[in-house]
Amino acid sequence: MEPVAPNYRGEVAERYRYCDGAGEIGLISSVTQPFCGTCQRARLSAEGQLFTCLFAGHGHDLRARLRGGDDDEAIRAALAALWSRRDDRYSELRTAGVQPIDSRRIEMSYIGG
Repeated sequence: MEPVAPNYRGEVAERYRYCDGAGEIGLISSVTQPFCGTCQRARLSAEGQLFTCLFAGHGHDLRARLRGGDDDEAIRAALAALWSRRDDRYSELRTAGVQPIDSRRIEMSYIGG
């Protein structure tokens, strides 16, 4: 196997390809090599909860905005505000030996992890 260069800035998997060209694998080491500072990912649950971290303990209700008639600009502004004030750093804190304040976690299967 040989390492593969990232496809884009912020790619979290360390990828390797088989030398015979039969495929590749990727390893995501979010706990031992946290990437919180460059994370660009959000997940939306089936109930309309936006999670700004895969290890989040709670989400943010977008369903109410969508059903309440907010236009595209209002939803964009709400998403931008949520993202700009996010402080999710579960993996960085855990790696540093600090117990996150909210140690509850939503199961990854619930939010598409």
